[in-house]
Amino acid sequence: MAHLNRAGVNIYYEVHGTGPIVLLSHGYSATSAMWTPQIDALKAAHTLVLWDMRGHGASDSPDDPSLYSEAHTVADMAALLDQVNARSAVIGGLSLGGYMSLAFYVEHRKRVDALMLFDTGPGYRSDTGRAGWNRIAEQRAEQLEQKGLAALSASGEVAVSRHRSAQGLAHAARGMLAQRDGRVMEALAHIDVPTLVLVGALDQPFLGATDYMAAKIPGAHKVVLDGAGHASNIDKPRAFNAAVTAFLSK
Repeated sequence: MAHLNRAGVNIYYEVHGTGPIVLLSHGYSATSAMWTPQIDALKAAHTLVLWDMRGHGASDSPDDPSLYSEAHTVADMAALLDQVNARSAVIGGLSLGGYMSLAFYVEHRKRVDALMLFDTGPGYRSDTGRAGWNRIAEQRAEQLEQKGLAALSASGEVAVSRHRSAQGLAHAARGMLAQRDGRVMEALAHIDVPTLVLVGALDQPFLGATDYMAAKIPGAHKVVLDGAGHASNIDKPRAFNAAVTAFLSK
């Protein structure tokens, strides 16, 4: 459990276990704590690297809104791999963390051994869809600025997380959750590493996105967890861990 200094911004991370490296990224307004049900299952055969995105949890929340972006997040992930002396790793995440995993692949293909995409989507190709998503991101930011941390949702991965700055989360909503273009979606058909696409059967907003990614990514393996919602790793940890360990064993 340590901090990595990224140009003055301290990024919190944890390392568990030994073996091939797996970097997992959390969802928006969650933290590395959401992966607690996975630590024991994965650390026996893998080095599990968990972290808090900037603006979240134990990482810094800089005042400058320009320090929150997809590019900064992807660069943080690359720096974490450097920190643990990993030339490449299995890259995975849930929701925003899953999207950032895809964005990392686009920028750092040679550093990705495999992808694990949980309850997430690849963004939007159309300006209309992107604008609708960005309105939601802006609303979340405004609610956090008006109500503070009390504005956070009760979703499972958020409920187990602790934050220090509502303003940091608001900056993250505008800079990291909001979408800028369709590059990630356009890259799906060109992904050439093993990919697990997993979703909770009750996670209605992401069922269509999961089907789309599974169809577009060559050779993708799709798993739907019965009885699980958006926080599929928390709702059904045993089934989630079984699916992930089976994928990693290959």
